[in-house]
Amino acid sequence: MDNSLPPADELALVDRELARLDAHRSQLLARRAWLLRVLYAPASTVPGPFPPAPGARPAVSGPRPPVADSTPRSAQNVLLTLGGTLLTIAAIAFTLVSWGSMGIGGRSVVLFAVTSAALTAPVALLRRSLVSTAESVAALGLVLMVLDAYALHRVALPETDGLGYTAVAAAVLAGAWTAYGSALSRLRIPLPVAVVAGQLPLPLGVLAAGGGPTAFAWAALVTAAADGAVILWTRPAAVRITAAVGATALGGWALLTGAWLSLTWPWSGAPLLLAAAALTLYAARRLPALAVAASAVAGLATVAAAGGLLRAAVPTDWIVPVYVLCGLALASVWRLTAATTGEGAAVEAGWRLPGGVRLGLAGAGAGVSALGVLWALPPVAVGLLGPMARTTEVWSGEHAGRALTSYPGTAVLVLAVAAAVLAAVPRLWARGGSLALVWALLTALPVSLALPYAATLALQLLTTAAALACAVRPGPLTRGLRRPEPAGGPGTPQPEPATAAPAAPAAPGAPWGTWAPSRPRPQAPAEPGTVLGWIAYAGGLMSALSAAALALDVREATFAALGALLLLLVGVAVLGAGARRVVAACAAVLTATGLVVAVAAAGGFEDHWTALALLLVPAATAAVGAKARPVALPVEITGAVVALPAFALAASRPAFLALALALGGVIAAATAVRPERRRFAAWTAAVLFLLATWVRLAVREVTTPEAYTLPVTVPALVVGLLRRRRDREASSWTAYGPGLAATLLPSLAAAWTDPEWPRPLALGVAALVVTLLGARFRLQALLVIGGSVLALDGLHELAPYVVQAVGALPRWLPPALAGLLLLAVGATYEQRLRDARRLRDRVARMR
Repeated sequence: MDNSLPPADELALVDRELARLDAHRSQLLARRAWLLRVLYAPASTVPGPFPPAPGARPAVSGPRPPVADSTPRSAQNVLLTLGGTLLTIAAIAFTLVSWGSMGIGGRSVVLFAVTSAALTAPVALLRRSLVSTAESVAALGLVLMVLDAYALHRVALPETDGLGYTAVAAAVLAGAWTAYGSALSRLRIPLPVAVVAGQLPLPLGVLAAGGGPTAFAWAALVTAAADGAVILWTRPAAVRITAAVGATALGGWALLTGAWLSLTWPWSGAPLLLAAAALTLYAARRLPALAVAASAVAGLATVAAAGGLLRAAVPTDWIVPVYVLCGLALASVWRLTAATTGEGAAVEAGWRLPGGVRLGLAGAGAGVSALGVLWALPPVAVGLLGPMARTTEVWSGEHAGRALTSYPGTAVLVLAVAAAVLAAVPRLWARGGSLALVWALLTALPVSLALPYAATLALQLLTTAAALACAVRPGPLTRGLRRPEPAGGPGTPQPEPATAAPAAPAAPGAPWGTWAPSRPRPQAPAEPGTVLGWIAYAGGLMSALSAAALALDVREATFAALGALLLLLVGVAVLGAGARRVVAACAAVLTATGLVVAVAAAGGFEDHWTALALLLVPAATAAVGAKARPVALPVEITGAVVALPAFALAASRPAFLALALALGGVIAAATAVRPERRRFAAWTAAVLFLLATWVRLAVREVTTPEAYTLPVTVPALVVGLLRRRRDREASSWTAYGPGLAATLLPSLAAAWTDPEWPRPLALGVAALVVTLLGARFRLQALLVIGGSVLALDGLHELAPYVVQAVGALPRWLPPALAGLLLLAVGATYEQRLRDARRLRDRVARMR
């Protein structure tokens, strides 16, 4: 390394720097020890002055000022709270229980004296900076004032109406507590309590005057407006929070009452809702933090008022569309105000609204419209799922003889208006919602208009075709999508995309260059056509399923619908791309399966002939898989799944089951010709051929399978032995597994149904020999296959005796033994787990 100093001089410099650091560290440690003694030692043992730390200011001498209890400890707060609570309880008990034992003069003197003392004492306590104590005594004084008002009503004004007197008393107490709290501004209790008392006069006064729900709601709204003024023009946080709670409660009551009145007496509810909306909107403009929520409430109130006035003039089916139109009109405030922001006249006139207010109003309108869309969704669900609700057999004409359940036609109108509005919004989510609503509109149209069977089926097929076409090629809804405007508006310069920062050049003489971590490149968002394509694709698949279910009512319709769907799905599989192409190919296979079943049913085929016909599907998928590489594997898997019900249908005729299994083996063997399918298809073909052979032997009532298996097993084992000699790394499963399974497994199946003893004995001996050979030569296949067959054979032989022994035992003993076993295993769980892992590892190490 090239340095500016010789190595000896640089070493001396480093040593001097280390010595200086050690000295500075020792000084800091000494200073720390002195500070700890000052903080935790008693006042009489505080050590003498210590030299101040470098840069520290000199300590100020002199007596410390007295510490006020404005921030008392928690124990002190608990004591004061308990004391004030006990005094309050005593005062209430005195007023309610012991009041009658004193004369009128004594009562007045006692209450006046105690109240005056409780209200005057905080003045002296505040002068001595005992704020917490003053708070407790002042709280007691406020409670005593309430008791004074109650006592005055009971003694001097017993004939006065209770509600009216309470309203007047609440107003007087609110004013008195406001004046008291303003005079003693250091007290935090009186002003919030005054706000609480101020919530009562107007509502209670209206009730005392015999006002109805409307008058009470107006009183609550006026009180909420007063609370809003307190929130806007007062400083103490406790007062503002209390007023906010009151405004929320009373304003919410007024809004709920207005909403109820808009449904029963619209001309009474609309003014109340509009007044509440105006007040809430004013609060939203003055309080930016609550702008969105408050303006949303104002928007909902406006929609409820306008909709309530209009709903009385329209038929019942048009009530929801009226509210939807009102909501859309309110939501247009966002676009309207945004369009006028560049016009100087509109801005000067105050038309421009803050962003939070516009967002809240637009959100309220959009929410109302969304509720209207939800109201219009039941016809969509009936149109989609109605054909699947079948109570009769296929081709019975269950849905063909009648129209589906009819719904109001205005539901279609709501869906159409919502789709048109969303289509006009240049956002990806809006275009996707518009596309989904168009599909919902087409699905709900037959239900809402009560179309006949043929028209309904034709419309569902057209919907499927249109949706799948949009999924393959972008349509009008996917074109013209604008990217979101930058935060500063159009034309605002945007930062360049983040790229990997080049590494800084290495310093001269440095062993490594300066490393600068590269920032990850931003990932490009999903293409709009992809998102919208999947939305259209999902709708097309659901419509296809519904059309297929509806077409099952009529034979001719079944063939026409399944044929049309097959062509559409094949077209998507050919012209599409990505996952949509794969799904379409698999759906085409299932549709072809339906066509085969329909042809078999129309021809009156029995089940075993239908099974053979179904095997045409996996044969076709194997042929297609050899050509269409992008969708080969999913298509072949789908075809293989179709073969399973074919085997199940042929099970009623064992001879045809053997034939079906053999044909399946031929298909698998033909697939195994391809190198990429050779391993799995070859094993599948072998298994199917083996199963077909044994089914055929069972049909021939063969009771000695060893006569057919041993001639195969011996050559197979010889071939496996020769392969192991050539390739020592070859697995025992590849070399010996097929040969052993060819004899042991069929013999095991025969032994389980053989009532005699020679076969199980011979099988057990053979399995024991195979197991010992596997353990001796460390061959996994021999050990696993032989051990499994030996265990199952022994279980079969011992099962009757076990059952007999268990039957002779008391009923409680097996559960008890099982419980003890579980306890023992649980107590030694870790050891058993380690043993199992060691056994697994030993078996896994075998070849």
